[in-house]
This record gives sequence, C-alpha cells and structure tokens, in this order.
Amino acid sequence: MRPIPPAAVPSFSIPTLEFPMHYVIARRTALLMAALMCTALQAQPAYPSKSIKIVVPFPAGGTSDVLARLIGQKMTEAWGQPVVVENKPGLSGNLGAESVAKSAPDGYTLVLMDVGNLVIAPALYKLNFNVLTDFAPVGMVAYSPHLLVTSSQVPANTTAELVAWAKSSKGKVNFAAAAGMGSATHLAGVMFAQRSGIDWAYVPYKGGAQAMTDLIGGQVDVTFNGMVATFPHVKSGKIKLIAVSSAKRNPTLGSNVATVGETLPGFLTGSWQGLLAPAGTPKATVDKLNAEVARILALPDIRERLTGLGAEPSAMSPGEFGDWLKTEVPAMAKIVRDEKISIE
Repeated sequence: MRPIPPAAVPSFSIPTLEFPMHYVIARRTALLMAALMCTALQAQPAYPSKSIKIVVPFPAGGTSDVLARLIGQKMTEAWGQPVVVENKPGLSGNLGAESVAKSAPDGYTLVLMDVGNLVIAPALYKLNFNVLTDFAPVGMVAYSPHLLVTSSQVPANTTAELVAWAKSSKGKVNFAAAAGMGSATHLAGVMFAQRSGIDWAYVPYKGGAQAMTDLIGGQVDVTFNGMVATFPHVKSGKIKLIAVSSAKRNPTLGSNVATVGETLPGFLTGSWQGLLAPAGTPKATVDKLNAEVARILALPDIRERLTGLGAEPSAMSPGEFGDWLKTEVPAMAKIVRDEKISIE
C-alpha cells in the first residue's frame, strides 16, 4: 500500500475566538454574583432559627388563647425554639391583628384568632389593614360551635323557655358580647334576638374570660361564647347550658343537649380559629408552618384535648384557608348590611 504524499494530507487550523473585553468582564461579574448568592443562601439559617411569637388579640383564657398555647408548646418541643404567646386585646381583635399584618414577613410573628371576627371587621370598622391582602393564611386550626349559656339565676332550661322569659322581661335581659361589639359572638346574639323576636341589651367585653366571670357572678344573664372556653364552666356547674349552635347535636355535650336550630331552624354560628402570618411571608415558611399545625392537630393527645373541650380539629391548606376568607368576607358584609348593624 503506497503512502500518501505529504502534500496530499489536508491541514486544519482551529480559529481563535476573541471576545470583547466588556463581554468577558460582564461574564466574570455574573459568575461572581451567582457564587455570592449561593454562598448567602447556604449561610441562611433554616427556619426557625429564633423564637416565634403568636399574637392572640384577646385576653388570656379564651378559645384563641387556649389553642395558641397548645400549638405553641408542641412547636417548641418539635423545633427547639421557644414559641411565645402574647395577648394583645382590643377592638374586637383588630388591634392585635393589625400589629401582625404590619410585622416583618419572616414567619416569626403570627396571629391566632377567631377568624369569624376577622371577616366581620371590614363591614364594621375602618381598618388600617386589608384582611384579604395583608395576611398570608397559614391554616385553619379548629371549629367549635358557640354555646348558648345563661347564669344559674335565669329561670330557663331550653331555647324556647329562654325566649319566653326574655320576652316577659321586656328588655331587661343583658347579653354579654364576649369578644366586643361586632364580634362573632355579638352577631350570634343579634341574629338570635332578631330570629326569636326578643330585645336585650348588649354588654361589650374585650374577651370571653371576663364575660364568663360576670356570667358566673350574675352580672349578665346570657351569652353565646366559644365552646373551648365555655364548656369547662358548664361541666363545673357554674353556668347553665341551654343549647349548642352547631348544625347537629354535639356528642361531647351529650345527646340531650339540643341545637338552637331545633327551635330556630337554620340557626348556625361558631368559632373558626385560624393561624395567619403577614403577607409576603415566604411560601416555604408558610408551608412548613401549615405542615406543623396539621401534624400537631393529628396528635392523639391534642385531638383528645380539643374533643374534650368540644372543638373539632379543622386543618386546611393555606390555599383552602385563603378561599374560605374570600368567601366569608362578602358573606359577613351582607349580614351586617341586611341587619343594619353598626358600631357607634
């Protein structure tokens, strides 16, 4: 086989690529910035890296307070960071809610409250925050019906007997608005009075704990209040249970305790407790909080504790909770408008 002459061997040359200096500098800058960002992300501590504050916009002892402390304790045990509950009452829960809405959106300041109050507030108050845009819903926590209760001095044992007594008292009955005027419990009393055709005076309170104290002492006659905070006083015999505001009879109370709806068909009220963070809180943080709340609500000892108090664990995803708020805000506004309720 004859060798190929050197002249016949093709020659190749690889061109040298030359980039403008500004391109080289820009590329090196971009790579440097990317490296710095990666380093910053790696250096950022995992959430939570410090104590968490849960604001309860009502005095200690109420439903929101009980739930916040139960959840906070379990979070502390799981995450090794203290979870502090701060009671900040005022304006039917709106003062505490506003403080959280305006807090840093970093997941370290949360609010746990009766979100029924929160969705009513826009129809009654000129708020310094927007319920639908200034919060990141973390998740629903629990539902508990209101209990219709009276002092032991009231001569009634059923809803029908209470209505008859209130009518015969000709406006002398005092109703404790346990969480203030415009609260979910106040509106429950308004709807009950209008549906039954009675007239009673409303006595506003900053929270359910003081309302219960005065009801036990006979300073007020009747109220609707959250089941978690009220049921222990019923079990101790200090106040009288008339009925429950749920759609069906509650097994915790016993089959002999009727619903308000059995006398006033369609009557349904209650306390929906929810956990919220300031808008802008990172989605990963919101999701982690939601997952932790769901985990806590599934624990046997927590379920047993809530059931014993008459509450139902009611875990929702952040999206589901957000949809609930979007539905309830206009619905509550319609009730306030139709019933001509105002805060003076």
